[in-house]
Amino acid sequence: MTKAIATISRTREIIDKYQIHAKKNFGQNFLVDASVAKRIANTIPEGSTVIEVGPGIGSLTEQLSLHCKQVIAYEVDERLLPILEEELKEYSNIEVILQDFLECNLEKDLKKYGTPLYVAANLPYYITSPVLFKLFESSLSFPIITVMMQKEVADRFIAQPNSKEYGSISVEGQYLYDIMRVCNAPKNAFMPSPKVDSTVLTFERKKDIVPVKNQNEFFMIIKACFKQRRKTLYNNLKEFLQDKDQAESLLKTLNKPLTIRAEELSLEDFLNLYKRINEQA
Repeated sequence: MTKAIATISRTREIIDKYQIHAKKNFGQNFLVDASVAKRIANTIPEGSTVIEVGPGIGSLTEQLSLHCKQVIAYEVDERLLPILEEELKEYSNIEVILQDFLECNLEKDLKKYGTPLYVAANLPYYITSPVLFKLFESSLSFPIITVMMQKEVADRFIAQPNSKEYGSISVEGQYLYDIMRVCNAPKNAFMPSPKVDSTVLTFERKKDIVPVKNQNEFFMIIKACFKQRRKTLYNNLKEFLQDKDQAESLLKTLNKPLTIRAEELSLEDFLNLYKRINEQA
């Protein structure tokens, strides 16, 4: 039986065969730990349709295809298309789309695949947050998103108030999803090895999401509150609202001191803040 792509020997074989190298500008680090790839795949319900962002040479794609009914993989590097086509030719349930995922129209492009749609990815570090924000802010509802990311970024997603890691991505993510750590992946789980360790997180869509009038507007306010972490919440709000009196009034209504910072607010506090802003509009 052919070795999994997500192994050191098979990855080296593919690199030598096609004379390719990982591109730094695409943040490419090929996964060479099959056990990690399988753990990611196993977070997705068996027999489902999954979206993969950045398949690379197919390390995770292969495991997803063995587990899922259909894999739709977005790849931005055209050099990798013939490799994926050849190395994954025995799998008939994979569709590779040559496109930057951050530039695609999710609602339009994914409509034909029906729902539910799941997401799994070994993301380049530099696009982790943009990709997840795109998924969070989409009108599509992804029941499960499982992503490999830099450990430092993973810590921010699961951070709690009053910690240095807590920020807008913590609040947005935890508003929509229950976030769980699946496993860690050390530097040597990749080729070439990155300078930092990685973590796999799974985001499971909440069934009891508190409704807001406009989700994108809610997220925009959260980002504004954390715009300058060194500033107080009052100063960030004052700048966002262009009204210092309204900013002061909002904090008084919420029984929060003018000296409080955004990282001291809970998700419930941000929901109350958004509600008050809408009431004053």
